[in-house]
Amino acid sequence: MARQERYVVGLDIGTAKVCTVVGELLDDGGVDVIGIGVTDSKGLKRGVVVNLEAAVESIKKSIEEAELMAGVEVGSVQLAISGPHIKGFNSRGVVAVAGKNREVTRDDVRRAIDAARAVSLPAGREILHVLPQDFVVDEQEGIGAPVGLTGARLEVNVHIITGSQTATQNLVACVNRAGVEVQDTVIGQLAASETVLTSDEKELGVAVVDIGGGTADLAIFERGSLWHTAVIAVGGDHFTNDIAVGLRTPIPDAEKVKRRAGCALSSMVEEDETIEVASVGGRRPRVMARRILSDILQPRAEEMFHLIWDEISKAGYEKSLNSGLVLTGGGAQLEGMSEIAEQIFDLPIRRGVPVGVGGLADHVSNPAFATAVGLVLYAARHRGPAASTSGGGALTRVMGRLKTVFKEFF
Repeated sequence: MARQERYVVGLDIGTAKVCTVVGELLDDGGVDVIGIGVTDSKGLKRGVVVNLEAAVESIKKSIEEAELMAGVEVGSVQLAISGPHIKGFNSRGVVAVAGKNREVTRDDVRRAIDAARAVSLPAGREILHVLPQDFVVDEQEGIGAPVGLTGARLEVNVHIITGSQTATQNLVACVNRAGVEVQDTVIGQLAASETVLTSDEKELGVAVVDIGGGTADLAIFERGSLWHTAVIAVGGDHFTNDIAVGLRTPIPDAEKVKRRAGCALSSMVEEDETIEVASVGGRRPRVMARRILSDILQPRAEEMFHLIWDEISKAGYEKSLNSGLVLTGGGAQLEGMSEIAEQIFDLPIRRGVPVGVGGLADHVSNPAFATAVGLVLYAARHRGPAASTSGGGALTRVMGRLKTVFKEFF
């Protein structure tokens, strides 16, 4: 493997932080994390760019920090896309098998997927992913890899994820202005699921909830495939704002208090525990019961999880989640989140941390790094060596994309 082909870079531009993870592809197919860059996010709100210059500056700082740690120059990245503009739906494509001996070929599969993606979209929207779920050959359902089977009719079920063209273009423009090319875009919850879910969980039925600063992103897997995606417009920043208003403290101090002493379930907090809270306008800090903080956080956590449950029920998957829910993202670090989710969902709940990587694995073993690490793994598994940090020429990139088309389908 040539040196420039050995590296993949995941860039997660969130509402709260910008995270860059540099991964090195190993000869045995594994991935080592060799560089990490984290900076406060500026210029973004709920996954959408609101101040281009501020966003570019945050991206530059994060990438430079990762470059310094990894000792490599970042030329291109895998970019996470998130925000309320992300929508997903299921579609089906049907084609007749073309060959004389009625054997299903890759070309038949491609035509079936093209038929499934031939849906009319509202103006200003674009397809981000077309993810095959399963195939049907002559009414024989649940087929994972149909190539080589014999039949007259091939059907495919796919999950199509769409996003706003302008929101995506603005995010890509920010990355380009920071001096880096975008190799590919991946929605955040799909990237996170690469590193926090096991294949058994995906097979049995599981929901991953990526709790970011501005939104909570939901993805439901069953029978090894993605069947539903949604974005809930409640995230970690809403918890912080509630603290700022409820305790009358500046937002930066509210964020510190949340991280240091926050608990989303009041019953987990002892009555005699106290915290120190900064006051507004230079007044002296106050000491108050920690349970007051929990009483502010718990209703917001309950609201978020009820909205998630409503989305799961509306999609018809409330009885399919045999593996329960996996909470990840920075918001999942709040104490008590898993416990309150268990009370609301009555399902197994666990906190998802990135796994499946070597190198600086200890440094990224935190839910906040799930999307960025997942991007690196997604690139390694689906794009192989083509997802390099330093171009490799136009022909290499085109060939890489052709390989991607086939790898996503099988």
